[in-house]
Amino acid sequence: MSERKTPDQLKTPDQLRSARWFAPDDLRSFGHRSRVMQMGYAQEEWKGRPVIAIVNTWSDAQPCHMHFKQRVDDVKRGVLMAGGFPIELPALSLSESLLKPTTMLYRNMLAMDVEELLRSHPVDGVVLMGGCDKTTPALLLGATSMNLPAIYLPAGPMLRGNWKGKTLGSGSDAWKYWDERRAGKLSDADWSAMEAGIARSHGTCMTMGTASTMTAIAEAIGMTLPGASSIPAADAEHIRMSSECGRRIVEMVWEDLTPAKIQTKAAFENAIAVAMAMGCSTNAIIHVIAQARRAGADIGLDDFEAASRKVPVLANVRPSGDTYLMEDFYYAGGLPGLMSRMAEHLHLDCVTVNGRTLGDNIKGAGVYNDDVIRPQSNPIYREGALAVLKGNLAPDGCVIKPSACEPRFLKHTGPALVFDDYPSMKKAIDDPDLDVSADHVLILRNAGPQGGPGMPEWGMLPIPTKLVKQGVRDMVRLSDARMSGTSYGACILHVSPESYIGGPLALVKNGDLITLDVAARTINLDVSEEELARRRAEWTPPAPRFERGYGWMFARHIKQANDGCDFDFLETGFGAPVGEPVIY
Repeated sequence: MSERKTPDQLKTPDQLRSARWFAPDDLRSFGHRSRVMQMGYAQEEWKGRPVIAIVNTWSDAQPCHMHFKQRVDDVKRGVLMAGGFPIELPALSLSESLLKPTTMLYRNMLAMDVEELLRSHPVDGVVLMGGCDKTTPALLLGATSMNLPAIYLPAGPMLRGNWKGKTLGSGSDAWKYWDERRAGKLSDADWSAMEAGIARSHGTCMTMGTASTMTAIAEAIGMTLPGASSIPAADAEHIRMSSECGRRIVEMVWEDLTPAKIQTKAAFENAIAVAMAMGCSTNAIIHVIAQARRAGADIGLDDFEAASRKVPVLANVRPSGDTYLMEDFYYAGGLPGLMSRMAEHLHLDCVTVNGRTLGDNIKGAGVYNDDVIRPQSNPIYREGALAVLKGNLAPDGCVIKPSACEPRFLKHTGPALVFDDYPSMKKAIDDPDLDVSADHVLILRNAGPQGGPGMPEWGMLPIPTKLVKQGVRDMVRLSDARMSGTSYGACILHVSPESYIGGPLALVKNGDLITLDVAARTINLDVSEEELARRRAEWTPPAPRFERGYGWMFARHIKQANDGCDFDFLETGFGAPVGEPVIY
C-alpha cells in the first residue's frame, strides 16, 4: 500500500520540527533567525520551508567519497527545487582503507554522531551520504534511532580496474595477485602497475564487498530510491540520482514518511533474501542485525540461516562469481532486475522511500545480461551466499561464505594451528620451516569485538608462504575476526562468543582436531568436555585493551557479533526514548 498522501493529509508549515526553532515570537527564536540571516540567507529562503540536513561523510582521507564534495551541491539543488532549505552537516568519515585499527571500532561512534546531529539541529528530514563499508549501517543506525524522514544516497562503486588488459576487482584481485607475488610469479614492476590500475576512480569497491552489499541492503529495506544502490560513482546518472534524493526528501517531510514506517521486520527479511542472492559480504550479518534491532525488529542469525537454505546466489559478481563487477551488474539491470527474478522470496507490499511499494518499484524491471544476473534455474550457487554454523566451538554461531571457497573444504577435519595475535601470525606465515600442511586449520583468536579491538578484518588469514609456493590457494581458516567482503576462501568468521572473553576458541591448542560440515551447519572441536573444562579452569583473561576514552566505553558496552556489535545502551528498549531538546 502506497504511503503517498493527499494534500489534506500533508503537514503544514507550523507543524515542521524546525518551526520550534524559528517560528515563535520570542527572544530565543529572534537569535535563531538572526544567525541564519548572518549567513546571508533571506527569510524568504527558509521561512515555512522544510529544513533538510545533508549528512556528508566526505573527507580528504576517504577515497570512496571524494565525489561527495560535488554531490552535496547536487543534493542541495534538488532540495531547493522542491522548496526545502538544505544545510550540510559534516559527520565522522570512516575510510575502510586508511583508518586503523578498523572502521568497525568506530561504526557506533558515527551512528551516535548522526543521531545527535539530527536531534540537536533544527532539521525536518535528512539525506544520508555514505557508501564505504561501515558508513551505510552507521548512518542508518543513527537515522533510525532519531526517526526523522530520511533517505540514503549511496556513493556508488568505482569503475572496474585494469592492468595489462585484465579486469581487476578491488580486494579480490589484490589478495589473488599478492599470493602470486609471494610465490615468485609476479615482478615488482607488475605489482606497481597493478597498484596504479586497480582503483581508478572515486567510489567504493566494485566487487560484491561490504560496501556494495550494504548499499544493496539499504535499497532492499526501502531506504534508497529504486535502483540507486549500484549506480557507478562516475556515471552521470549518479548526479541525477543525488538531485532526486534532494527533491524526494522534501516530499517525505510533508508526508511524514519516517524510517519506522519503512523499516519493518518484513523489510529486513527482504534485505536478508537480497543479500543471499547478491553473494553478499559476511559483514552483512552483523550490520543487518544491528539495524533491525534499532528499528525494533527481532532479527537474528536464524533468519539468515533460513534464507540461506532457499535463496540461491544469482549475481555473478566477484568474489562469489568469477567474471563480473558492479559496473556490469548495474548495466545488466541492477538491483531492481535482480529482485524481479527472486520476487517470490520478497514481501512486495513493503513501503519504500519513494512512497511506493517494493512490488511497484520492481514491476517491469528488466535484466539485460543473463550471465551477470542469473535466472533461478541457473544460479551461481544453489543455496545462499552465507551459512551459519554452530557447535561446541561456536555455541552462539559463526559464519562462512561457501559460495566463495573451494568445495573440498565444505566438509573437512584438520589439526589446529593457533595464533594468539596478528603480529605473531604474520611473522609465522612467512617462516619457511613452519610445520603446516594444506589440511591444517589456521586459527587467529583475540580478534573479536573486544579482543581486536573492534573486530578487524583479519579473518582471511594468509596462506603460509611455503604452501603458496607449492600451489596451495585455499585452506580452512577460523577466527573471531571479520574479513573484507571482497575476500574469499574457506574462512570461518565471527566465532561467538569471542576468545578474548573466554569463548571456546580460547581453549584450542595446536594439534587439536577441528571438524567442519557446512551441509550440517556444524563446527566442532574434537576434544572431550572434561578436557575443555580443565582448560577453562586454567584460562587467564588477557589484559584490557583500553583504560580511558572511547575505547574504554566501547569495551564495556559492545555486544557480540551474533547480536550485531551495537552498544547495549543504543538498542531499542534499553531506556525511555530521548525527547526533543528544550529550546529556551
